[in-house]
Amino acid sequence: MLKLYNTASRQLEPFSPENPEKVKIYTCGPTVYSSPHLGNFAAYLYWDLLLRVLKAEGMTPYRVLNLTDVGHLSSDADSGEDKLEKGAKREGKTVWEIADFYIEKFKSDFKKLDLLEPEIWARATDYIPASKSLVEKLIDNGYTYETSDGVYFDTSKFPAYADFARLDLEHLKTGARVAFSSEKRNPSDFAVWKFIQPGESHAMRWDFLGRPGYPGWHLECSAIIHETLAEPIDLHAGGIDHIPVHHTNEIAQTFGAYQKPLANFWLHCNFLKINGEKISKSLGNLVTLDDLEKKGFAPADFKLWLYQGHYRSERNFTWNDLAAARSRRRKWLNAYLRQFQQATSSTTASEPSPDFRATLLEKLDDDLNSAAAFAYLDSSLDTLTLADWRLIESLFALDLASADRDTEYTALNQRLTPLLETRNLARKTKDYATADCLRTDLEKQGITFLDKNNITYWQFL
Repeated sequence: MLKLYNTASRQLEPFSPENPEKVKIYTCGPTVYSSPHLGNFAAYLYWDLLLRVLKAEGMTPYRVLNLTDVGHLSSDADSGEDKLEKGAKREGKTVWEIADFYIEKFKSDFKKLDLLEPEIWARATDYIPASKSLVEKLIDNGYTYETSDGVYFDTSKFPAYADFARLDLEHLKTGARVAFSSEKRNPSDFAVWKFIQPGESHAMRWDFLGRPGYPGWHLECSAIIHETLAEPIDLHAGGIDHIPVHHTNEIAQTFGAYQKPLANFWLHCNFLKINGEKISKSLGNLVTLDDLEKKGFAPADFKLWLYQGHYRSERNFTWNDLAAARSRRRKWLNAYLRQFQQATSSTTASEPSPDFRATLLEKLDDDLNSAAAFAYLDSSLDTLTLADWRLIESLFALDLASADRDTEYTALNQRLTPLLETRNLARKTKDYATADCLRTDLEKQGITFLDKNNITYWQFL
C-alpha cells in the first residue's frame, strides 16, 4: 500500500483517494517570466514519479498544473512589481509575449525530461471569471475587507489559519514591520484582488468592483481547482516554500468561499541547492537543461541524480555528482543491453518478475523512496529481464528501455553483430592485430566489447 507524508498531519499515512479511477491531483506550476532552472524542475520530477507510482498501483491520476501568468508579485507581502511585467521590461516585449514564450519553453523542457503531461494545463489568465466569482463569494461570506490597494482576506475570520503551517501569529504580529500598511488589519492578511493605482503601469488588468485590477497570486490556485477538480481534491503538491504563505492562503480562501477543505493530502518537496548555495539570479548560479546539454549531459542524467535522493530531503547539485549519476545510468543501460542482445521472441517474458515488481514497488510505496529503489536495482542488474526493464522505464523514464531506443539498439545490434563475430574469430585464431583494430575503431564511436560469462556483448563506453 502506498504511504505518503501528509504535510497537514506531519505523518506518514496510507494514500486512499476517493475514486482510484480518477485521482484528483493539483501541482503548483511555474511563474512564466523566465527560463526554468533545475531547482524549478526538481518538483515536477518528484511529482512525475508520484504519478507513475499511482499508475503502477492501478490508479488513474487526473492532474491539473497551473501556469502563473499574472499576479505573482516580487514580494509575498502583496507588494513589489508583477514578475511578468518585470520580465516584459527586461526583454522589451509585452507581458503576453513573455508569458507565451516562457510557457512554450517550460513545456519544451518538460517534454525533454519525459514528464507525463497534465490532463489540464491551467493558465491563470484563462480563469479570471472564476477568480472574480471566488472573490465575490469571499466578500458575501464576510471574509474580506477593502483597502485603497485591494481586497484583502481577513485571516482573523478563519481561526484555523495558522494550523497548516504551524504559524505563530502572535510572534508574527509582534514582529510586523510598520511598512506593512496602516490599512492592513493583520500581518497575515493577504490580497485576493489588487487594484491598479492611478498612474501605475500594469498591462494585465480587468475591470472588477468598479475599478481596474488583477487577482492576487494565491487566488488562482483555489479558482482553478474549484473549476477543474472541485473540492476536496485528493492531493495537492508543491515546494516547502509554499507551506507558510501560498498554500496556507489557498486553504483559507477556499474554505472561506466554499466551506470545504481544499485537499485531503498535501505533499511538499525540499529545496535544490547548487554547490551548497541557494539558487539565485544574484549569485549567478542558475543552471538550466540547456546548460546540461551543452556540457554533454542528458536530461535523464539529471533525473537519475535527483532520484538518488528523497523528495523531502534538501539536495545539493554539483557537476561531479551529476557525472557520477551519468556513469550509473550508463552502467544500467549496458546491463539492459546485455539482456537485449540475449533476448529472443521465444525467451522474452511479457510481464516483469512478480517478486521483482513487488519489491520495487514496496520501496517506492514507502513515501516515494526512489533512493532505496535504486539501491535494489543495483543489486539486481544481472538478473533483470526485458520485462523488468520495461517496468523500470515506466516508473522512472530514464531513457533506457523505450520503444524508440529499442529501434536504435536493434539497428546497432544488426551492424555490430558481424563485427563482434569477426573479432571473436580473430581472437580464436590469435589474429590479435585485427581484434585490436576492431576494438579501437569501435571505441572511437563510443562502443566497446565486454566478455562476460563466456558471452561477448557490445556496450557503450
